[in-house]
Amino acid sequence: RLRLHDGKLIKDRRYHLRTYPNCFVAKELTDWLIDHKEAPDRETGIRLMQKLMDHYIIHHVCDEHSDYKDAKLLYRFRKDDGTFPLSKDVKVFLRGQSLYEKLVSVEGSILKVREENSVKYQRAFLGCEMVEWLVQEGEAESRREAVELGQALLEHGIIQHVSNRHHFLDMDILYQFWINFRRRRRLTELLSENSSRALSESPDSPFCLRKLNPEPGNTSFLSVQPNKEIKVVSAVRRSSITSLTGNSNPYFSITPTLVFPPVAECNPKSVLKRPITNEELLSPGAPYVKKTLTIVGDAVGWGFVVRGGRPCHIQAVDPGGPAAAAGMKVCQFVFSVNGMYVLHLDYQTISSLIMTGPRTLVMEVMEAIE
Repeated sequence: RLRLHDGKLIKDRRYHLRTYPNCFVAKELTDWLIDHKEAPDRETGIRLMQKLMDHYIIHHVCDEHSDYKDAKLLYRFRKDDGTFPLSKDVKVFLRGQSLYEKLVSVEGSILKVREENSVKYQRAFLGCEMVEWLVQEGEAESRREAVELGQALLEHGIIQHVSNRHHFLDMDILYQFWINFRRRRRLTELLSENSSRALSESPDSPFCLRKLNPEPGNTSFLSVQPNKEIKVVSAVRRSSITSLTGNSNPYFSITPTLVFPPVAECNPKSVLKRPITNEELLSPGAPYVKKTLTIVGDAVGWGFVVRGGRPCHIQAVDPGGPAAAAGMKVCQFVFSVNGMYVLHLDYQTISSLIMTGPRTLVMEVMEAIE
């Protein structure tokens, strides 16, 4: 947006006796993307701009077009006309960016390369130092408010504990900015993100066992392979856990059972006796222990179902699958996935992380102490 302003592509334009401030012509912008190597061709440029429209970053000046057309139509950045939706998530992200810029631009910054257990971490700082800095700079009125700000930044994935073992605390504990806000990003990176919501349309988590066109006696399951290609495989070892439900939804959650054939609910009742909050899990002295599980997916998947959100829990585990072999149990809470803190995420987002990640899954779970 700023580069387009500098290049005078964004300017006041007149159309049908009316002046539209701070707008650009779609066709000219597509040309600009190709000329500045932000897109290799027009098709990619259109997809990029459509992505920005889908995320409410740009829009047609009269909102007459919901899609981006490579034509002589006027569009505008919502930030230029005050219609950009400042949700809580966006506000936290912008606050984190502002703090990062402030920290990296001062001499003697608390952000520096630090070492812990022979591992060096970029953009690292101590929790107590950050709290003190926030109070001194007027970014927070008290240490308590500073801790709450740090917790919000951590829950939104902006900062993290270097080994993902702690929430943000006013202690001599090492954290780092997970996002490098000064890294030059190319627009084409947007297209590599997993934006498909098809994964979350199932009433249950879709990365366990999913049946494709179920028919009696045919135990084929849809599974994502390590190379991300979708393939139908025969589930011989798990033929005892099939679904014969007649629902038209192509995705079926599989509730593990030792009886054949079961009728699986598409939206089973939660296995939790009562809802648990993140505060309960993370409070000092809470009756929970953290465990690290390494699960190597097989041809069928990883063999578990996750439900809920903030925090998510394990709803079901295939007794003959990789997750069970790794020690996963129902009612465990998902703390991290492949090193990413996820207590603040819903199961749709966690499912996307797992589906787009490596075949070997490393999960930290929190389990109630019996």
